[in-house]
Amino acid sequence: MTTMTDSSVREFKMPDVGEGLTEAEILKWYVQPGDTVTDGQVVCEVETAKAAVELPIPYDGVVRELHFPEGTTVDVGTSIIAVAVGDGAAAAAEPVQEAVAEEPKPEGRQPVLVGYGVSTSSTKRRPRKGAEAPAAAQTPAVAIQAELNGH
Repeated sequence: MTTMTDSSVREFKMPDVGEGLTEAEILKWYVQPGDTVTDGQVVCEVETAKAAVELPIPYDGVVRELHFPEGTTVDVGTSIIAVAVGDGAAAAAEPVQEAVAEEPKPEGRQPVLVGYGVSTSSTKRRPRKGAEAPAAAQTPAVAIQAELNGH
């Protein structure tokens, strides 16, 4: 899926996202040259004859070049993006990481692999009601309904 063209640039090739399909159209790029990417980050959306899927990048680095514009049909195995990895990419990524570290963590649910995980809430659940309420505690509407039902 990836090859090394020199010691610091990796080429990401169009994967076979369908079963045996030979090409896919690039619908949208989510990154531009100069952007920092991390392993697993979605970089583009492609469409095949079967489905539209988002492609994650398999390594960390800085985008050097997008080889094709949006709307281009690309053969499987063709390099679509070049990413600088290693020392040059790490130096470019440091200022971005500092800015991210200063942002406050969002409250509430955090995205997880599947779903949105457990919410940390300050509210408590009401205690469960008993199986049967005492007959004297029934409201008139409940008593009338029970009488109409023959109970």
